[in-house]
Amino acid sequence: QSHFILYTIIMATQDGNEEVVMETEATLKEPQPLCENVGEGNAEVSETVSRTDNAGESSSTQDPTVSNGDDSDEGKEMVDLKIIWNKNKYDLKIPLDGTGAKLKERIHSLTGLPPAMQKVMYKGLLPEDKTLREIKVTNGAKIMVVGSTINDVLAVNTPKEVIQQEVKAEENKKEPLCRQKQHRKVLDKGKPEDIMPSVKGTKERLPTVPLAGMYNKSGGKVRLTFKLEQDQLWIGTKERTEKIPMGSIKHVVTEPIEGHEDYHMMAFQLGPTEASQYWVYWVPIQFVDAIKDTVLGKWQYF
Repeated sequence: QSHFILYTIIMATQDGNEEVVMETEATLKEPQPLCENVGEGNAEVSETVSRTDNAGESSSTQDPTVSNGDDSDEGKEMVDLKIIWNKNKYDLKIPLDGTGAKLKERIHSLTGLPPAMQKVMYKGLLPEDKTLREIKVTNGAKIMVVGSTINDVLAVNTPKEVIQQEVKAEENKKEPLCRQKQHRKVLDKGKPEDIMPSVKGTKERLPTVPLAGMYNKSGGKVRLTFKLEQDQLWIGTKERTEKIPMGSIKHVVTEPIEGHEDYHMMAFQLGPTEASQYWVYWVPIQFVDAIKDTVLGKWQYF
């Protein structure tokens, strides 16, 4: 609706009379309700946003980017890993400068396997105190994880602990192993010519090739191959290769060879008694700890 207002301008003349000079009228429109204005404004904004989105340009209504990773990992150099445990495969992205301990925590969140129960393999047992960069983990690397539930570990661990205690007690009573007659006949043959060189004062991870050139108890040549993906130790001789599950090895005995302390004699106990020990002679000292950790797993010392 419109309203009309009449304006009249009157001026006084010299004789005292009044004279109408001009008349005019104005039209006033009735104001629109505030809510209608707001609605129109919103419609215009919505139309603008819709046009902008259809053109493929950014708009204020665009959903924020969803991050698939940990917020604390933003800005860090990442590496993609393939985690293999119990015949299951998991994809994991983790900072390249994260430690082995951090990797175990992430594996725990993926598998539910507590870090203390994990035996993590990458070219040998993965060190917890070093970063993935330091041990040269590459993009797409396969990380093998071996571990059992707490109940399974308790069932297997108890007899192993008893056996280890008995073996240590027997070792303390006896003379050095390298002086015993059964070992002397092998050691007296001397160091094999094709044995791998030893490095004193250092601890190395397992080599990617089999450890070869050593003797077994009968004096024949033997090689050790660590098949981490199958969690097996392969003991190879000229005649045959024994494939032994690492979980079945009850204990590992090592002792430096007198006069050649940079080499060890080593036994893998495959059964409940000493009669089941498989002896290997002239093991380079730098690999001794890596072999024990790989076969037994650090979690067995807890």
